[in-house]
Amino acid sequence: MKIVAVATVLSLFSSRIRVASVVALVAATLTVCSHSSADIYRWVDADGVVHFTSKKEDPAARLFLRGNRSNHGREYASTGAAAVGDPDRFRRFDLWIRQAASAYQLPEALLRAVIKVESNYEPTALSPAGARGLMQLMPDTAAAMQVRAINDPRENIFGGARFLRILANAFSGDLRLTIAGYNAGEAAVHRYKGIPPYAETQAYVERVATFYRRYRAMADASEASREP
Repeated sequence: MKIVAVATVLSLFSSRIRVASVVALVAATLTVCSHSSADIYRWVDADGVVHFTSKKEDPAARLFLRGNRSNHGREYASTGAAAVGDPDRFRRFDLWIRQAASAYQLPEALLRAVIKVESNYEPTALSPAGARGLMQLMPDTAAAMQVRAINDPRENIFGGARFLRILANAFSGDLRLTIAGYNAGEAAVHRYKGIPPYAETQAYVERVATFYRRYRAMADASEASREP
């Protein structure tokens, strides 16, 4: 099955970013913002490198993350857990999804689809293998992505987005291979020169692709999150 509008997705993936630098900068940004009221600005230089700064030093800089002026930015913590049938569960993390998609130049629909399939938007999800949070990060992957608090929804989303960006770069923006790598690992995709012949991974790719299409086609995240 081919994914609708793959060309559009590939164009979004095609502007490669220097992942290592952005990982460190965004991780530092989130740490600083959790303890200060500074606004964070983002801009891209002539070489295509993404910069983050607490001072709007460049005319091209745009507000990326507004500093936390109350409650240390933990809006989620004050809302409590949403019931399984509550449609708001699919909209609670919209701001952080948009920020992560912007920082790592990924389609928001991809992040939403991965979160839907991995955890069904449950920030406390824990797999039998030990994967945690909205994007079901394994502890070693979380550490590599510089996630300090794996159960924090915002850090988990940004960590998963960093990993997806690295995979997208590794597979030249191929959406299906990027999704397969998130499930089976980059090495397995390279070894098989495509989606690995694992039933779990093949089903995973199709399921994420299905929800990816739904999130692209529907403005209402709650509606798009319904099982097709």
